Amino acid sequence: MFDSLGEGLRSAIKTLRGKGKLTEANMRDGLQLVEQSLLDADVSFEVVNDFMAGVTQRALGETVLKSLDPSQQVVGIVEQELLRILGDGDPSLHLKQDLTIIMLCGLQGSGKTTTCGKLTRLLLDNGVKPMLVAADLQRPAAIEQLRVIGQQLGVTVHTEDGAQDPVKVCQNAVASAKQAGAKVVILDTAGRLAIDQELMQELSRIDRRVSPDQVYLVVDGMTGQDAVNSAKAFNEALELDGVIMTKLDGDARGGALLSVKHVTGVPIKFIGTGEHLESLEPFHPDGMVGRILGLGDIRQLVKEAEKIVDEEKREEYERKMREGEFTLEDFRDQMLKLAQPGLLGRLIGFMPGMGEVKKMLQNEDAESDMKRMVGIINSMTPGERRNPKVIDPSRRNRIASGAGVQTQEVNQLCKQFETMKPIMQAMAGQGMGGRMKAIQELQSSGMLDPGGGGPRMKKGTGRRMSPSERAKAKKKREKEERQRKRKKKG
Repeated sequence: MFDSLGEGLRSAIKTLRGKGKLTEANMRDGLQLVEQSLLDADVSFEVVNDFMAGVTQRALGETVLKSLDPSQQVVGIVEQELLRILGDGDPSLHLKQDLTIIMLCGLQGSGKTTTCGKLTRLLLDNGVKPMLVAADLQRPAAIEQLRVIGQQLGVTVHTEDGAQDPVKVCQNAVASAKQAGAKVVILDTAGRLAIDQELMQELSRIDRRVSPDQVYLVVDGMTGQDAVNSAKAFNEALELDGVIMTKLDGDARGGALLSVKHVTGVPIKFIGTGEHLESLEPFHPDGMVGRILGLGDIRQLVKEAEKIVDEEKREEYERKMREGEFTLEDFRDQMLKLAQPGLLGRLIGFMPGMGEVKKMLQNEDAESDMKRMVGIINSMTPGERRNPKVIDPSRRNRIASGAGVQTQEVNQLCKQFETMKPIMQAMAGQGMGGRMKAIQELQSSGMLDPGGGGPRMKKGTGRRMSPSERAKAKKKREKEERQRKRKKKG
């Protein structure tokens, strides 16, 4: 998410860090790189000018140039200006005691219908069962898609076959929801490939006659400047209450996110980070700025980590960790969860200062390495998994042979587990603050350091293997694996 913008800003700031002493001249050079990275990310020119005016005024101030660590202060200034541009976060749906009507609007292809399902999933997770309304009468496919989503989630979808008036459909749905005692109604309205007068008139009629409590614009985060223009048009016609930015898991450059709030004054409520119905995050500006600048988003990291294991299993793990019973078998089960495609890289992206590690994971088969570790654990006896301290040289050789790895990798796995165990034990039973602290300790311990002695270290050198060396090592392992299999057959 926003890798190019983040890399551009971090690279610009890095040029300032290379200066022994900051002067007005080299400060201006660095800030020009900051400005260019924003323009390259397709941030609105108006927003870039406003942002740079604020940063320049503060960065060129006497207090910065004379500070003991001016480069760090510049990072802080950029961070605060980004927070100012994004505004305060407000992910609340402002539900009422009786019926709350939420209207979604947006251009065709923005992900509006899928977002209806994501909002529904979010409400269901909070104990609220909404009714969905298929008010996009222009596209039968959208109506069918909403029906399918409703079936998946087990919620009612109000449809009227052959209906011509979307206003009447919405009014009938609201009346039906009141009779059924529903707490929330979500209206999936029509879209177009581009802004046109007919669409705006239709949406305005629904807004006037149905009186939704919240009107949210669904915006494709990959559209850049077009997102700003459409947000302006929708806001003028409907007076939006919020924006939901979609498709931020792809190649979105960040321009739309940084521009929409500043240009329209409308807060960003949620961001879509994938195709699954669970992939909707409440928008927190501080966390997003942290991700962009490589400062991390620990709040979201904890939430994502909690999703990996269901509540009942998590309670069992926490009990085991508190009582010191957490074993390599439990460790293996959690690694199997993390081995889901792309999940590990996503979690790493939320950690402070882990941008380089995330790029490494994109270029290398990290999930495959985790499966190798699982293979090592599977080659152990139940007693060895429960107590790795009994693994002597003879046992290590047997485990390595069974897993098709070097004995050194068995040693490394056991060391990693013993290092991680006390941190996980301290994390058990903690609230959000305690978990955040524990994860930060995990990082500072060196466990997450890409050069921290993991299986990618070059034996006997203490340094990290180059890509070519890793490729050779992988070929060697594959050759050894083939030889081992041939030996078994013989």
